[in-house]
Amino acid sequence: MKKKVDIRDIAKGMYVSDLDRPWVESPFLFQGFEIKNDSDIVDLQKHCTYVYIDTELGIDFIPQAANRGAANRARELEEKDKQLKREFRRLAEMPLSENKVQAPAYQDRTPLEQELREARAIQTKARDAMREVVENVEKGKKVDVPMAKKVVGSMVDSVVRNPDALVCLSQLKDVSEYTALHSVRSAVLALAFGRHLVFSKEDLATLGMGAMLHDVGMARVPKEILDKPGGLTPDEFAIMQKHIQWGIEILEKSGDVPPLALEFIKQHHERHDGSGYPNKLKGDQIGYVGGIGSIVDVYDAITSDTTYHAALSAEEVLKMMYEWRHKDFNASLVEEFIKCMGIFPIGSLVELSAGGIGVVVTINRSRRLKPKVSLVLNENLKPYGKKIVADLSVHKSTKGEELKIKRVLPAGSLGINPMDHIVLL
Repeated sequence: MKKKVDIRDIAKGMYVSDLDRPWVESPFLFQGFEIKNDSDIVDLQKHCTYVYIDTELGIDFIPQAANRGAANRARELEEKDKQLKREFRRLAEMPLSENKVQAPAYQDRTPLEQELREARAIQTKARDAMREVVENVEKGKKVDVPMAKKVVGSMVDSVVRNPDALVCLSQLKDVSEYTALHSVRSAVLALAFGRHLVFSKEDLATLGMGAMLHDVGMARVPKEILDKPGGLTPDEFAIMQKHIQWGIEILEKSGDVPPLALEFIKQHHERHDGSGYPNKLKGDQIGYVGGIGSIVDVYDAITSDTTYHAALSAEEVLKMMYEWRHKDFNASLVEEFIKCMGIFPIGSLVELSAGGIGVVVTINRSRRLKPKVSLVLNENLKPYGKKIVADLSVHKSTKGEELKIKRVLPAGSLGINPMDHIVLL
């Protein structure tokens, strides 16, 4: 069981399962550890205002047994959490007509099932292209920029027709190929977000180029650092941070990369409060495209398994990013990203009001609470004998009742891999 604890109330023996910021942006790159000494407490207090502890893996925090100040702080955190959850749900459910963005210029042109056929071929080409990019950089060669532009152009066309197909397929994740596939997934997320923000096709192509190539400098980071299964030393972390500088050098030599794509690459680790890198930019010093870069990079990193941490569910991550919106990101951009992804993002494992279990396969952009769901288990938690995709805007339960999503389940629940049910569409 996770419990949120004010940083002033942590103690030796507690097991820290999550921070108040992305693990990838902290010195504690290995997700989850027991507080063993005063040094751990000092380090955490230096970087966090609160943490989440796992009471099954370490000692519990009992506010009632602590001093009055600790009990008051626990109540304040609980009230803030309730308020944040209310705000998040209101935002994620907000009809498109209430968006700060104009009514979308893009309308879905093809149904998901049809676009998936095209998207599979596009995704395969994108993955192959990024593997080639990484291999070339490792060998000291230039990036084939025209090839990257051609691949991104195909991705733009697919996202304009129907963004859900590539977003569905981006759920396929392989920790052994993290750098290449993270780049492809980030490009898909950036394009879906850019479409939501009504970017022109030309601007979408530039945004996609920045996202596809944003981590190209990682190919120069020593393998022993990339694959290290524990926390990095300060010196190792400093080397990891150089991937941005190396990426810019590689692409400037390769030539013909648009300036705004380079902005994405330069700024995707900058943070709104100035705590990011490499230039400690803050607030309006971070460009619009750079702000998009920071959002999609963090979202994909935290929803993916890496050598540093286990993936969190999309819903959990969106809630966390909403809480971090004034500290780490441009707040209005984060809010638009949440509206773009929806309260039940594609790939979410959900429990239905009738008791069954399903996987969200497409977003309903006009009725946010009524996505299409691939049904996995019935109300008795038995597998369905055939593939069933329920459109919750029209589908009824076996009793003729309106079918709703009751809650989102944590990633990995019931041993279900959402991709097993998405790729079958």
